[in-house]
Amino acid sequence: MSYPTVILKSGKDQSVRRYHPWIFSGAIKKIKGTVNEGDLVLVTDNKDEFLAIGHYQIGSIAVRIISFENVEIDGDFWKEKIKKAYKLRQRFNLAESDDNNVYRLVHAEGDGMPGLIIDYYNGTAVLQMHSIGMYLIKEYFIEALKEIYGDKLVAIYDKSEATIPFKSDIKAENGYLYGDSNIQTVVEYGNKFKVNWEEGQKTGFFIDQRENRKLLAHYSKGRSVLNVFGYTGGFSVYAMSGGAKVVHSVDSSKKAIDLTNENIALNFGDDKRHEAFAVDAFEYLNEIDGKYDLIILDPPAFAKHNNVLHNALQGYKRLNIKALEKIKPGGILFTFSCSQVVSKENFRKTIFTAAANTGRSVRILHQLTQPIDHPVNIYHPESEYLKGLVVYVE
Repeated sequence: MSYPTVILKSGKDQSVRRYHPWIFSGAIKKIKGTVNEGDLVLVTDNKDEFLAIGHYQIGSIAVRIISFENVEIDGDFWKEKIKKAYKLRQRFNLAESDDNNVYRLVHAEGDGMPGLIIDYYNGTAVLQMHSIGMYLIKEYFIEALKEIYGDKLVAIYDKSEATIPFKSDIKAENGYLYGDSNIQTVVEYGNKFKVNWEEGQKTGFFIDQRENRKLLAHYSKGRSVLNVFGYTGGFSVYAMSGGAKVVHSVDSSKKAIDLTNENIALNFGDDKRHEAFAVDAFEYLNEIDGKYDLIILDPPAFAKHNNVLHNALQGYKRLNIKALEKIKPGGILFTFSCSQVVSKENFRKTIFTAAANTGRSVRILHQLTQPIDHPVNIYHPESEYLKGLVVYVE
């Protein structure tokens, strides 16, 4: 099959030759043929040498590469890609585990499928398409998921309404592409969580913090724990299961706090060790002098674009200064950034500056990232979006 051809400017092919999956609009010399957003295109260098095949889109990222080989892009191509992603999860005991039935099946560029996210929740696959190219071929994904999971697959839910590029003519609507599901309870390392993929943030649950939650449980025994930006209480449940003395959850969303309380009750019944507060994080931190010896800061992305990076770093600094000032001596701080544009170096430097502002002795115990079902493409460092530090505060 012949595709329109994107020809790159001289010298602008180097990143593609290093297998980076994005081509920016400024690298394009010309396009041969008629191309619409979402179309497959061939990418060549200035001498017409084949480089890759990708989805064309309007914007600064003009092509998202799906293959560096000149192969036919059809249903079998996508089925093999998704099977390969499944086998990776299977190999590391995520896909068929007795104490875990929630994981990310496809992590966009990390699995060689830019623009596609698939999360698996105890029989329901939740899809998020971030490009028109992926959205237009969702039938391929439905067929692949049916084949991979068989009778285990109860439903497929499309949650692309908020993620399809806003400049597009396509108006996506969230809804079931296959089946229907009332199964909204999942198990992660034996802990139970109610997940609302229809109304919750992202696809319903922050799967990417699974290993970091497990680590938190290890440090929680006998401690007074504060979970700030707690969302649905993932870290709070693990703190409780780890033997925390007290666990307090804080989120500005009353709906999130209600779900946190449900998740605590699901695992521990009416356990008086836990309380939840629907209040502003900064206001709450102002009032906690020496009350907690373990604090989790897991805020939403402060920056989604480079033009607001400075303000985001200032926000992280203020937040961490407050926590470092208020935590008990001998306390442990788990602090995170999920902003893709904030590098590991920037984040660590920000926590260093926050620590220096408090004058307290602070030591790094762990440097954290995303789990194996959110793999980082070594040729695409931007896919390493989650970074965290565990620090000991004297």
